[in-house]
Amino acid sequence: MAKDENILLLVGDGEHARLVRFVPGKGLHTERELTSEAAHKRDTDLVSDRPGASFHSDATAHHALSPRHDPHEQAKQEFAHLVARELNALARAGSMDTLVIVAPDHVLHDIRAALEPEAAGRVAGTLGKDLVKTPDHELWPHVQQWVPAVHRPA
Repeated sequence: MAKDENILLLVGDGEHARLVRFVPGKGLHTERELTSEAAHKRDTDLVSDRPGASFHSDATAHHALSPRHDPHEQAKQEFAHLVARELNALARAGSMDTLVIVAPDHVLHDIRAALEPEAAGRVAGTLGKDLVKTPDHELWPHVQQWVPAVHRPA
């Protein structure tokens, strides 16, 4: 890794993400935060209509049909794709040389699946943990293996 390498750390979950930079001599610093619009909504606020109902021809009772997809899980997947689009744009703009992604495994999978080759080629490592509520200064022990010695805090 080059001395002036621009390292970006994505710390996220299904509803929140932080873009954290490694700043030589200063440690870790959150540059930008992203929050899902669906983060604190109820299921009824996420879908436009209730599940449909069916009935048997020999009965008058109606039975609710369960939705095919959990609205919150679908919203989390859409948020992971939004995060990946942001990372793709940063890679195209040359705003990072190295990318480290920290997120729970299912979110990590969704983000990586949506990365374009240019951004995917910059991924130096991944960590399947939910550290989104961990302050910047406490992230170091979790990510130090991906940071070259020149960027490490004294």
